[in-house]
Amino acid sequence: MKDAGLSGHELAARCGWHKSKSSRIARGKTPPSDADIRAWCVACGSEDQAADIIAASRNAESMYVEWKQIHRDGMRRIHERTVPLYQRTRSFRVYASNVMPGMLQTVGYATGLLKTIAAFQGTPDDVADAVRARIDRSRVIREGDHRFGLLLEETVLYYRVSDDAAMAEQLEHLLTIMGQPNVSLGIIPARAHRTVWPLEAFYAFDDQQVAVETLTAEINLTAPGEIRTYLRAFSELSQTAVRGAPARALIAKALDAVG
Repeated sequence: MKDAGLSGHELAARCGWHKSKSSRIARGKTPPSDADIRAWCVACGSEDQAADIIAASRNAESMYVEWKQIHRDGMRRIHERTVPLYQRTRSFRVYASNVMPGMLQTVGYATGLLKTIAAFQGTPDDVADAVRARIDRSRVIREGDHRFGLLLEETVLYYRVSDDAAMAEQLEHLLTIMGQPNVSLGIIPARAHRTVWPLEAFYAFDDQQVAVETLTAEINLTAPGEIRTYLRAFSELSQTAVRGAPARALIAKALDAVG
């Protein structure tokens, strides 16, 4: 509205609304309908933004959720609640810059990681139940019609979030899982020349949703424009990654370093 140089009264007139309606929407007092958003965008000459704004409006409550809220009763429930999302997703594209993606984690690795998270966040410690729920959710990588495009920064292979035995088991599991026909695992070498800088970890579920993980919150993106940006980043990061024998060599090198 400001970019278009319109006042609230002028915008209401263009939309055929009472002037109080545009004021209530602008102040966040009344949630806009999809039709309201389209009319608003047309009035401002910004029809191209309607789809993204509608998606953001529909998912406003779940778009940015703090971990302390998600984990207020422990971590098991969030794993169980996301099972339907994992089951209906046909194509996963995952970029990991800090820890192994959840669907790749072994029991030992997941236990070490979730213990650290519970302690740092000060949330209820239901680690054993949460690990079981995470492993159960991860069955999608072995069952059903799902494809996985997975990208790991090489440094992920070295971050010790569990003890040495669990780290070794996790790396060996990685060597096994990358042989599955539905899995494409790429590792971005630490010394690779980059066209995209290291990003926050994100999970793309088909082309419908992207979950971005920050220190304090999970951000769920459904706006088409934002999803396209993350998928573009995934595509460019993919070009930097190595696969097959070179990727196995990097994993073997990390495995030797466990000692």
